[in-house]
Amino acid sequence: MNIIRTRRIAQAFFFGLFLWFCLVTSVGDHWWQLRGWPVNWLLQLDPLVALGTLLTTRRLYAGLLWALPVIALTIVLGRFFCGWVCPFGALHQFLGWLAQRRRRHAERAARNRYHRAQRFKYYLLATLLVGAACGLLQTGLLDPIPLMHRSVNLFVLGAVGAPGAGSRVTVAAGSIAAIFLAAILLNLWVPRFYCRFVCPLGALFGLLVRWTPWRVGKRKAECNECELCQDHCEGACAPFGKIRTSECLLCLNCLHACRQAEMTYGPERSAAGEINTPEITRRGFLVAALSGAATAPAVRLGGRFERGWNPQVVRPPGALAEELFLDRCVKCGQCMRVCPTNVLQPALLQAGLVGLWTPVLNFRAGSSGCQLNCIACGHVCPTAAIRPLALEEKLGRDRFAPAGPVRVGTAFVDRGRCLPWAMDLPCIVCQENCPVSPKAIDLREEFRPVRDAKRAIRSATASSVTVEGPAWPSGRLATGDCFVSLETEPASERRLITENSANSVTVANPWPEPPKSGSEAVIEIRLQQPIVDPHGCIGCGICEHECPVSGWRAIRVTAENESRNPRHSLNPSA
Repeated sequence: MNIIRTRRIAQAFFFGLFLWFCLVTSVGDHWWQLRGWPVNWLLQLDPLVALGTLLTTRRLYAGLLWALPVIALTIVLGRFFCGWVCPFGALHQFLGWLAQRRRRHAERAARNRYHRAQRFKYYLLATLLVGAACGLLQTGLLDPIPLMHRSVNLFVLGAVGAPGAGSRVTVAAGSIAAIFLAAILLNLWVPRFYCRFVCPLGALFGLLVRWTPWRVGKRKAECNECELCQDHCEGACAPFGKIRTSECLLCLNCLHACRQAEMTYGPERSAAGEINTPEITRRGFLVAALSGAATAPAVRLGGRFERGWNPQVVRPPGALAEELFLDRCVKCGQCMRVCPTNVLQPALLQAGLVGLWTPVLNFRAGSSGCQLNCIACGHVCPTAAIRPLALEEKLGRDRFAPAGPVRVGTAFVDRGRCLPWAMDLPCIVCQENCPVSPKAIDLREEFRPVRDAKRAIRSATASSVTVEGPAWPSGRLATGDCFVSLETEPASERRLITENSANSVTVANPWPEPPKSGSEAVIEIRLQQPIVDPHGCIGCGICEHECPVSGWRAIRVTAENESRNPRHSLNPSA
């Protein structure tokens, strides 16, 4: 088996493994699904994820120690991760091959020549890392592994396409899809465009291979300059001349393509010479570093953490306090993919630029709110931005009972839009769907006269009355919420209407004597008006999701009273 076939098998394996991890975090928790599979392994292998969180939090999390062997192997072998492991790189390579295969040799070689713009990724890396050192973790925006996870989750798997998703979710998904598609489609112009010009992870690897003992090179300085090696080069590293070691993706295509077997991979230096350092100018590096340092405070101004905090940013259960959360979240989308109801969605600008694509609870999206017995999101977060909760802690049971259940916010009734409060229409959907026990939504019973409530009685029996006045639609009053009483009786003698025609109603419990003709009957509707108990509400959002009022819901959850920040308590003395 030749080396190229071996590489392709490795790429197919890791790409398939990535898709498998995506599948098992999307469909359940049986043994062949989520349970037991290391679904974050590829993220943990990513040195840029580890380095970015290390710079923002000053800690290296245990799972991210997997990045250390990757760094060590890169220093020894070269950019093997780009050419053999990275699923995003494999996708680019395949699409680039499809676009290139019908082009002529000279055109393919021209598209694979080194371009000075390839140094842009090193400046981008400097901007991101300096920003992280200043407290702004944005490496996940363009790091290929989080980007691939996020795109497959929210675009390819269609998690955002759930019925009822709001416009903000649509825009956020659109921006993610746009970047993903742009990165993919640019391969039609230049193979592995993203890897060559943009990828900050590739730039980090390019810096690590300066002194690598094993490298691709030429056996002899002179050759027939057929440029077949460059024709097949994935990294545009100029293998036929002075090879640029930092750009070599270790695809080893040049070894396979060279008909004279002049290309080799080993400890010897290339006979044609090498360029071991990227073309980075001091001025460009300083501009990139200063940009990262200046961007960090500028972007975080829009984060609104304390006095200007945005209560519409409702984070999932177990999320750290906002500043700590943003210091750790790499925007990989793992939590969104594992969410069984798809209520976790990517933020747009609700949390400012610094919170772009971080997870927020959107209770109009998905199939329900945040389920009581679900703690999946914290157990797949690779950096513990959402800490793993025990079910007993989330529900406030056993030894966690003194602290109570984990609250992500509180529901508030908008009385101007609530059907029983604003329009005299019966509705108890929010209270019926409240999952906590005892229910966090109480009902205040009130009887109100309907329009043209007082009617003169034309005739009556012990169980029905016929009245004067405008006709009623048949069955309109037989909903179980309408009552009739006589003006001469106390209000407590209301009788439930079980049937009505245009001018008559039938009641459930008959009168001892038929009402007298000429007396007046009063038709009233019973309204059960919802009232939220802030001590019982945990902000699960099921009430908001199920509210029948379309558009701006009549009951909405905001982050007030969330457990993760005592300053957001509804109790002024807290």
